[in-house]
Amino acid sequence: MSEKMNYTIKNENIEIYNESETYVFPKYTSQLINWANQNAQGTRPVVVGQMSELFPEFMKSGMEITIENWHKWYTEKYPDAFDKATDKIYAQVQNLRNAIPLIDREMVKNWVEDLVINKTFNGLYVQKAILTFLAEKRGTAYRLATPAEESVGIDGYVGDIPYSVKPDTYKTMGRLSETINVKMIYYTKTKNGLKIEVED
Repeated sequence: MSEKMNYTIKNENIEIYNESETYVFPKYTSQLINWANQNAQGTRPVVVGQMSELFPEFMKSGMEITIENWHKWYTEKYPDAFDKATDKIYAQVQNLRNAIPLIDREMVKNWVEDLVINKTFNGLYVQKAILTFLAEKRGTAYRLATPAEESVGIDGYVGDIPYSVKPDTYKTMGRLSETINVKMIYYTKTKNGLKIEVED
């Protein structure tokens, strides 16, 4: 019976085997450019093309597979891509350059406190925000549940209606075992906030 062997090839070795050279950037600069690019979206497919489709197309082109030929093939297909991407990212780098002098120790401390306290609280404690929102929509009042009401699955009331507020993943766990008549509100966190589904 033959043995199986496991190996790892490091990125720097792949570059050597492929006879390609990558740029060496001064410390922190690559991270900053990458950060600027995330905001500028300079290397999105709409700007530079879809690499997962383009590279296989290049490999079928009949050209010898070398990094020089890949560069030639790509730039013929997307002659303005490097400049377009660079313009978008460089504009964002300028924004970072303008923002960095504004950051002092106090601002960093405020950022940390905002992340640990406010973002955590607002990210993990959504019942009150959801009930307040629903009460505003319905032109009525809301209140959070008492400990006794919580023990039977009620998170709060909008008007006279008791609600249980749960993440949408709760749907797959089955209904509440409590026999109390409670309406469900399911929420899904999105990049921009919450999507809620209210049982009527």
